[in-house]
Formats: sequence, structure tokens, C-alpha cells
Amino acid sequence: MSTLSGKTVMITGASRGLGRALARATARQGAALAVCARGGEALEAVADECRGLGVDVLAVITDMADASDIERFAATALERFGGVDVLVNNAAELGPLPLPQLTDAPSSALEHVLNANVLGPLRLTQAVIGGMLLRNRGLVVNISTDAALIGFEGLGLYSASKAALDALTRSWSAELRQTAVRVVSVDPGDMYTQMHMAADPEANPADLLRPEDVAERLLILFEGRLPMGDRVEAVSLA
Repeated sequence: MSTLSGKTVMITGASRGLGRALARATARQGAALAVCARGGEALEAVADECRGLGVDVLAVITDMADASDIERFAATALERFGGVDVLVNNAAELGPLPLPQLTDAPSSALEHVLNANVLGPLRLTQAVIGGMLLRNRGLVVNISTDAALIGFEGLGLYSASKAALDALTRSWSAELRQTAVRVVSVDPGDMYTQMHMAADPEANPADLLRPEDVAERLLILFEGRLPMGDRVEAVSLA
């Protein structure tokens, strides 16, 4: 029996890319799912596919930049499942397209990116982590990027938000060191996704990772088999 059978996995940005691949992979392992995204039709398609694998799926249209949306998603999931075993903060915003230079980027764009990529994960994590601490088990995975550490032209807003999310991850990891609840930051590598192609339209898909392959490698984390020891703040899958 899979170690995910009987557990609940919550995934944001589950309508496409890595989020969709993760929903499918965890459903195949028997996990119940609480998934959200802004695109209702695509989200429901993923949910229906996962239900076809025999698991319970809650799908809620959610904008991670909207605090009330996050509160509704978390409350509905906790009422449905009683608690969350794994939370994947995957949804993210690049910012305005075409990607602006920081010299020209409006401050309102940074505000929106920070709301979606930092405050959104903070709010959702705070909503579910209390139950993890009461049960003294659980995992929060914050999807990050090498852009949190390295400057890339046009990615200033996105990079700043992911660096902030990594900083929250490090602090959470330190604060929870004496518990069995883990908060980790994962760099999945460059994947062939709509977001990556929007950021780098000239990228060769053949050079990029498949989200499905990355999702299978992430299951190692979900199953409690961390690749770098039992207390990790950052994991690279690239």
C-alpha cells in the first residue's frame, strides 16, 4: 500500500503544469486531494481525472492573491477532510507580460506578485499548519526557483517574491525544528510549462524537464524520504 493512501494532499495552481502533474501523481498513490486554481474549467478537468482514479477530490476556484479566496479554500478543505497532511504551495505569478525591466516595472506589479507568491502561501500555510502541529506530522512544500538566488533579466519581480518565500521557509524550518512538521523549499528545475515558455519564449522544449517526471521525484518528499537527510530547508530536483 502507498504511504500516501489515506492522506490528504493540498495543491495550489493545480490546473496546469507541475500542479496538474502532482495532482495526478498523488491521486495514483491513493491520496485525497484539495486542489485550487483560477481557471475553473481546467481545474475541474483535473479533478474529474483524479476522481476517476477512485480518490476524493475537492476543487475550489481560488486566486492566491485574494485573502478571502484563500480563507474559503482552506476552510472548505478542513471541513471536508479534517486536516491536511501535505501542502504544496505551487501557484505563482510571473508578473506583467512581456516581462518588464525593473527600471520600468510598476510598483503595483510587484505588489500583485508578492500577494500571489508570498502572502498567498503564507496565509494558506498558516491556515493548515496548526492541525499539522496538533497531530505532530505534516509537510509544507514551497515551490521555488534558482531565480531566487540568481539574477535573470526580466524576472526581477518574480525573483524577489521567490527569494522572500525561501526566507519564510528557512524561518519556518528553524521554528519547527523540534517538531515532526517539515517546511521545505524545492527548486524543481526548468520545466516545459506555460509559465516557463512565457518567461523564455525561445526556450527549446527538448531542453526542459517534463512536469510529470518532476512530480514523480517529488513523491519522495511526500512519502517522507528526503534526499538530503531528515531536516532540510532546500531541495533541488534539477
